[in-house]
Amino acid sequence: MAGIVAFVNSCIHTLKLAKRSDRTEFLLYLKLTIIGMSIVGSIGYVIQLVGSLFRLTG
Repeated sequence: MAGIVAFVNSCIHTLKLAKRSDRTEFLLYLKLTIIGMSIVGSIGYVIQLVGSLFRLTG
């Protein structure tokens, strides 16, 4: 039980230290997230395409 209380207190302390990001910082994080998701999606698409091509020829 003491471990749970310590964890909750640690979470509360972390949230008190966290600051809210401004608009420019938020937009930067948004752009980076969209770019990352696009890269991961493109890699997945290429892998799926190559796999389907091998299935057609083999």
